[in-house]
Amino acid sequence: MTDDAGRTIGFFGATLIGVGAIVGGGILALAGVAFAAAGPGAMLAFLLNGVIALLTALTFAELSAAFPQSGGSYTFAKKVLSVRAGFTLGWVVWFASVVAGVLYALGFAAFASIVLQQLVPGRAAWLSSRPISLLLALGATFFYTRQLSKPSGGGRDWATLGKVIAFGLLIAFGLTALGSAPAGTLGSLRPFFPAGLAGVFSAMGFTFIALQGFDLIAAAAGEIKTPERVVPRAMLSSLALALLIYLPLLLIVATVGVGEAGGVRSLAEQYPETLLAVAAQNFMGAFGFWLVVTAAVLSMLSALRANLFAASRIAQTMAKDRTLPSGLAETKGGVPLRAVYVSGAALAIVILVLPDVAAAGAAASLIFLVMFTLTHGIGFVARRRADASMLPFRTPFFPLIPAAGGLACAALAVFQGVVVPSAGLITVLWIVFGVGMYLWRFASRARVVDALAEARDPYLVQLRGRSPLVLVPIANPHNAEAMVRVANALAPARVGRVMLLSVVPTPSEPSEGSSAQLINAQEVLRESLAASLRVGLYPEALTTVATDPWREIARVAEAHACESLLLGLSRLDDTPTLLRLNRLMSDINADVIVLRAPEAWRPTEVQRVLIPVGGKGDQDVLRARLLGSLGRNQAHVATYLRVLPERTTDASLARAERGLSQLAADEDPGQWRVVIERSADPLSVISRYASEHDLVVLGLQRSGRKHKQLGTFALQLAEAASTPLVMMSRRG
Repeated sequence: MTDDAGRTIGFFGATLIGVGAIVGGGILALAGVAFAAAGPGAMLAFLLNGVIALLTALTFAELSAAFPQSGGSYTFAKKVLSVRAGFTLGWVVWFASVVAGVLYALGFAAFASIVLQQLVPGRAAWLSSRPISLLLALGATFFYTRQLSKPSGGGRDWATLGKVIAFGLLIAFGLTALGSAPAGTLGSLRPFFPAGLAGVFSAMGFTFIALQGFDLIAAAAGEIKTPERVVPRAMLSSLALALLIYLPLLLIVATVGVGEAGGVRSLAEQYPETLLAVAAQNFMGAFGFWLVVTAAVLSMLSALRANLFAASRIAQTMAKDRTLPSGLAETKGGVPLRAVYVSGAALAIVILVLPDVAAAGAAASLIFLVMFTLTHGIGFVARRRADASMLPFRTPFFPLIPAAGGLACAALAVFQGVVVPSAGLITVLWIVFGVGMYLWRFASRARVVDALAEARDPYLVQLRGRSPLVLVPIANPHNAEAMVRVANALAPARVGRVMLLSVVPTPSEPSEGSSAQLINAQEVLRESLAASLRVGLYPEALTTVATDPWREIARVAEAHACESLLLGLSRLDDTPTLLRLNRLMSDINADVIVLRAPEAWRPTEVQRVLIPVGGKGDQDVLRARLLGSLGRNQAHVATYLRVLPERTTDASLARAERGLSQLAADEDPGQWRVVIERSADPLSVISRYASEHDLVVLGLQRSGRKHKQLGTFALQLAEAASTPLVMMSRRG
């Protein structure tokens, strides 16, 4: 069960998030567009969209219960696929929430201008002009940006409750009118498909956004109490309530709401944005008109608020993982202020760019369809990889539901992209822009935070379908235990593997000494395995025969797709061995870790770690993985040390300290401190600090993309300091 500390939203509040986003705004803004495209067949379009949304909600419910953190589809993709896939989907989801917010802001402006025209003497037409519409939309955006910047429960919204009451009254009056209507009233439903099935599909594409909103509950799951139980119930409840409102309402509009227009399609073509208000006036008079206008204003505002709330939480979650600027994760009173302001600013910019409500609806629908398609795929993969105990809610009829839902969303997305190419262009351009920005600005830090997350939570590695292998060539059984312990720390628990390799160096021609060498290699491997078993570690073992042991190590590493290669370094004065070691490090496509430690050293006893940092390096991912693995079993304090030239200015030193602090916060899950010193002799400074620590973690030099080596500085440090030393270099 998830710890509820810091979670403030219960079932009612979570349901209000979904209801606020789904009910009202989409149907009021897009019912006219749907009826104009499909005539009475728009009712079938909404029903089919409801079926697709229900299938999608079931997949979302399973994933949200399994991963009850904020972020929605971003969190799902990051957990099950990779941080890169997570960013791509999160970038799309954040933008989709922003565009949906634009739809509702512009919808609010359309209905608010109707109110103003009714109230202003002479009913000035200029009140419906685009400048006034933009002003109203931007005003609503500013209001909710300010409101969401104040500490409060994300699910409380008076506008949501108000609009549900208004819709209930509208349906009650409408069904009463339909029950007492003349016998020929249902004739307005003929022809039911004036534009054929193409019209229905077109209406589905335009209006799918009207049933979007249940996913926003997942986006805020980090603030919901007992999310494993509450989030699925709130999703399904909000979607069910939306369908119970939508379907009767559409029937009322297409029958008693038509009046003397001759058919709902012609009425929709005449009043595309205010169809429901005109229809209500036809069977309820002025009261019906104002009831719909009131419901519309409340619906648009609550949906705008819900999408802005979700967008800010998605941005906050991504910032925590460094896939967006880290400042967006900062909170004040529990509120991610910067994430709220940035999401509000983005929404305001898109309001100025998109021409009208129909364009916003088409773009938002397509983006959400793409996102839902990918989420169904993630749900399928997660079910295959996850432990059954980690799935408190399981989608029924698996894999039929994710398969059917994913195919339906994909087909509708393709159709929408063809019918409204501008929506497809917006989606593609946004994804390309986001991926380019990620690779340029965020990828390196995001990989570090993700490596730390994998090290701290090995289940994450299992979800991603990986089984990392650490290869450990063993020549001396006396240091086998230390080597296996370090390898075990590098290999994620449960899913990672450690392979001990013993290579029998055999000459090209058989000799009497060959069998003796084989016996010796088997003895080395036997003693190494015995040492491993004594401490509860269970590595694999492999013995091979080769004329060149160094090339054999490289061959085995490639054949077994090793993620890491752990090597022991005992002698520093053996130049041929060092040259071969450097060549091996450059030849293999694996992370290389070199350990220099005494036989009795135990990584589980490490309490103080020294991490010298020499400016911009590329070993941060490996460091994060190692420190996170060590932190699983033993608390430690890490000292990040950087030595700058003596003439370094105070301003440069302050910048270096800020950068090093950020690096330490990203890499190390435990306690850490930052030390900056000015010196012309970095080696002596590092050696002095090394004597006060239990382990030194040092990055190896890289003179090219593939050329790695044990450089002079690393060898000098290894010779000057007796502290155990781990030297590492990431794959090219």
